[in-house]
Amino acid sequence: MLDLDLLRAFVSVVDAGGFTRAGERVHRTQSTVSQQIRRLEEAAGCALFHRGGRGVRLTEEGERLIGYARRILALSSEAQAALRQEAPQTMVRVGIPDDFALIPLTRTVAAFARARPDVRLSVRCGMSRDLAADLARSDLDIALLKREPAPAEALAVWPEHLIWIAAADDDIPPLAPVPLVAFPQGCIYRNRAIHALEAAGLTWRIAYESPNLMGVKAAVAGGLGIALLERRSLTPAHRQLGRAEGLPDVADAELALCLAPHAGEAARELAGILARFCDASAPAELAA
Repeated sequence: MLDLDLLRAFVSVVDAGGFTRAGERVHRTQSTVSQQIRRLEEAAGCALFHRGGRGVRLTEEGERLIGYARRILALSSEAQAALRQEAPQTMVRVGIPDDFALIPLTRTVAAFARARPDVRLSVRCGMSRDLAADLARSDLDIALLKREPAPAEALAVWPEHLIWIAAADDDIPPLAPVPLVAFPQGCIYRNRAIHALEAAGLTWRIAYESPNLMGVKAAVAGGLGIALLERRSLTPAHRQLGRAEGLPDVADAELALCLAPHAGEAARELAGILARFCDASAPAELAA
């Protein structure tokens, strides 16, 4: 039997992205959280985290355990509510890409939360690659994903028109090699940019890397390099580049709204709201 307190510490470390921040969340010291993780690893008989380097990274065993840990803790809360004769709250877990329209979308999600006080929302922002993995592990009920166009199942899809952008007021930076402003490895835009440049026989280098859209757009506007982004990201601080500047065309990607097979009524209701939001939003609102 795995101790619930140890499982809570484990989930807190994963969600917080580190032992120190997990301690702050549960009001315990970093050393206490580390001790709890060691005790859980002893009970499980395996390492759950890769030690060393920046941040935390789950081992294969840790990846397998995290989904079970969340379900065990949810069942524990449900059992306690049942014993108190309280109606258990429905949990809906939503994943959104870092570069999506967080402000207008947050308003939409908040309106759903106010209308459904019986539902507890957990919204996670991250890279589409990670959100897709979370959805596959049943750690999410709903996910908006940037992905390659594919027949893979989705509740709805929208095209992502990718363009090259540079600073509006500066000269085009030298393109030998092409100075790329990009998201971290694993981002579909970054992969598309590199593959398109290499297919066109162009060399490239990473001039600036940022995990969020605001950082990428600011670096481009400052003249540090060029980026491949969805065309709705173009602002007066940017200009579009293309064949005239020696850059290749890039095919569309897509935004997909995906629903987990186990998703319940509340998750399906929220997914419908998100689909209508994406259908109705003006182009400028879909990019942060």
